[in-house]
Amino acid sequence: MKKVLTVFLFTVILIGTSAKMVAQEITKYDYLEIIVIQKANNSGKIKRIKVEEQKSLVGKVITIKELEKLKGTSDLLNYMNAANWEFVDRQSVVSEENDPVWMSYIFRKKKG
Repeated sequence: MKKVLTVFLFTVILIGTSAKMVAQEITKYDYLEIIVIQKANNSGKIKRIKVEEQKSLVGKVITIKELEKLKGTSDLLNYMNAANWEFVDRQSVVSEENDPVWMSYIFRKKKG
């Protein structure tokens, strides 16, 4: 009886510790929103990039000035990729046919 109880307890402890080892911590990210104002009907030519102060920029290598100097969408994506920011989503808003297109690009980066 003692042997069965000992084996049972050992098995319970083994399963309990292995379950702890398998459990993972939830990955935490910093998120950054970049607004791109693009000319209507103009195949990706950017009028302006607008970045507001955001907590996720504090202490990072990238700066608002550098982002706002970029001239094209591919430049923005390449710049963010080089800085290890992952592209997550893009949403656009068009109000009138010839009005500029406002696009919101969302990027994320694992917290250090």
